[in-house]
Amino acid sequence: MLESILRYKSALGFVLKFFVVYIVLTFVYSLYLSNFDGEPDDITRIVANQTEAIIDTFGYSTTVVQHETEPTMKLLVNEAYVGRIVEGCNSISVLILFITFVIAFTGNLKNTLLFALAGSVCIYIANLLRIVVLGIGLYRFPEYEYILHHIIFPTIIYGMVFLLWMFWVKKFSKK
Repeated sequence: MLESILRYKSALGFVLKFFVVYIVLTFVYSLYLSNFDGEPDDITRIVANQTEAIIDTFGYSTTVVQHETEPTMKLLVNEAYVGRIVEGCNSISVLILFITFVIAFTGNLKNTLLFALAGSVCIYIANLLRIVVLGIGLYRFPEYEYILHHIIFPTIIYGMVFLLWMFWVKKFSKK
C-alpha cells in the first residue's frame, strides 16, 4: 500500500489539492451567495448590466430588469424578452474550477497568481461576450435557442478553459 502511495504521490497530491481548493472556494462563494436571499447577487447584476451596455453598442435597445419572482435578471432586446441571466451565467463557477486546477497543478507562486488572474479575466470577458452574442442570437434566431444555449456556447467556454489549462500545464506548471 505504501509503495502504491509513493508511486502515485504526485497524482494523489494533485487530487487532494484540487478537492481542498475546490471545496474552500465553493464554500466561500456559497457564503457570498447566502447574502442575497431571493435576489440576484451583485456579480450577476454586474454581468447583466455589462451585457446590456454591450448589446446597446450594437444598435439594439436593450433592457435588463430584475425578475419579479426569481433571483434572476430578465434580458430584453428591442422590448422582446430573450432570456434570464441567472447566477450560473456570471462565470464564477467556471472561474472556481479554472483557478482550482491551476493551483492544484502547481507552478511557482508568481506564475500561478498571474496566470490565474489573466486566465480569469479572459474567461470573464469570453463569458460576457457569450451572453451578448446569445442575447442577440436569441432575439434574431429564437428557433435555435437549444443549440445556441446548450451546445455552442458551453463548448466555447469550456473549450477555452481546457485550452488555458493545457497551456498552463505545458508552459508553467511544475512537472
